[in-house]
Amino acid sequence: MESTPPVFYLIPGLGADERVFQFLHLRGEVHILRWLPPQTPTEPLAHYAARLAAAIPIKQACWLVGVSFGGVLALEVGRLRPLAQVVLISSLIGPEELPWLGRLARATGLYHLLPPQLLPRLPRVAQWFFGVRNGREYQLLRQILRDTDPAFTRWAIARLLQWPGQPAIPAIRIHGTTDRLLPAGAAASQYRLSGGHLIIISRATEISQILNSLVTEEASRLLAS
Repeated sequence: MESTPPVFYLIPGLGADERVFQFLHLRGEVHILRWLPPQTPTEPLAHYAARLAAAIPIKQACWLVGVSFGGVLALEVGRLRPLAQVVLISSLIGPEELPWLGRLARATGLYHLLPPQLLPRLPRVAQWFFGVRNGREYQLLRQILRDTDPAFTRWAIARLLQWPGQPAIPAIRIHGTTDRLLPAGAAASQYRLSGGHLIIISRATEISQILNSLVTEEASRLLAS
């Protein structure tokens, strides 16, 4: 019996788009779940995730891959699509993995004072935080920051810092060992790659190999069962 090709749904990080996935080479059918405009400035994350999930048939087995804030959405969408296998890249499994500054902002509400336009105006500071090398990676980061919608950024930061993150669902994790934005994730990840927060770009070859291997292992397991 001929097996059907695997289906991937990819969710980019905060402010990013399909450009961060351009260096992946996945063996299967690939769909990008592009960000939707929030319906209101306070649209709940679960409600937003349900709108994203509408693009995935309920009975479709698939791989749901989320990067950074996209990983948070992947977990929320995964609750609504039980046949999806969730993979987190440079992301977090719950609010306890936020860095100390994020936990402080969560506790005090000071994130409301953060101007969303700050990082686009300081590309070299963003380069350090994201662990991006000079050359094509830096140029891509600058383009993404330039194109980021401030209103969406403000909504997403608030939703992330208010995210309860419970109950957790199973997820496979891939994380950079020198991630400055979400440093706690590396210790809890099955796959740790040398690099910073944007390993989806700098380690795209290795991530492609991991994702393709996961698909192969899952197919072998199903055939053996």
